[in-house]
Amino acid sequence: MEDVREVPDTAEREEAAVIADESEERELREDVLVADAVVASASPVDEDASLKAIIEAAIYVTDEPLSAQQIATAIEHPLEKVTAILERLVKEYSAPDRGLSVRELAGGYKMSTKPEHHEAIRLFVKKLQPPVKLSLAALETLAVIAYKQPITAPEIMDIRGVQGAGVLKTLLDRKLIATAGRKNVVGKPMMYKTTREFLIHFGLSSLTELPTLKEFEELGRLALADSEELAGPSEPQPAMPESAPLAPDAPEGSAEPESSQTAPDVSQEPAETEQESTEVSEHG
Repeated sequence: MEDVREVPDTAEREEAAVIADESEERELREDVLVADAVVASASPVDEDASLKAIIEAAIYVTDEPLSAQQIATAIEHPLEKVTAILERLVKEYSAPDRGLSVRELAGGYKMSTKPEHHEAIRLFVKKLQPPVKLSLAALETLAVIAYKQPITAPEIMDIRGVQGAGVLKTLLDRKLIATAGRKNVVGKPMMYKTTREFLIHFGLSSLTELPTLKEFEELGRLALADSEELAGPSEPQPAMPESAPLAPDAPEGSAEPESSQTAPDVSQEPAETEQESTEVSEHG
């Protein structure tokens, strides 16, 4: 028996295509709405998280308590928003698993260790080595060694122009430099190089991170520009002081007799002194 299949007519096919298009358009519109909702809900959260991180860092780096008004003015955000974030930080840092606390002191907010941990922290700090403080001479010598190593003491002296035996001993004692053998020249002087402690002290991973001379020049120019900006534009000095003008009723030539009158008094003082010394020598 012959299989007879129903073939939809043209109107039915067009209706099915329209329904499919409408369904696809509806799904696309829903996807766009969901994406917009996600973006709209995520943006304020990201902004608040960034603002919270900035406020937290500001409290951390300052020694004195920061008021909410100071922070709001510095970061240019509403005071109410900054105050709410500060309250959140205080609450979060009060958790028992946090070693630090954000407390309100003297009208401001300050980060510090918790009182219950003070004894343990005190014992820990007592065992720490004091921070290394270097004089200008020590820093100059250390810079020469860092950029010219291995280098001998006479070569360091030639560059700095001064003796530096005491400075070298200080740097050796603090383990910022070490000996690097002897140079194969007359006298075989000792050579010096920087150490691992030098890298740790200056926060370097290797000597390749040392700034180049070009970078030093750029830093110098920036420092000079900052100092000039702080000093402000220099005002030209007047040729004549404005605070001592001639009297309105005095004649223009009256200033000359005053100067000529005072000049002989000054010039006569050495003559009188010389006369007195002559009389003393005669009586002597």
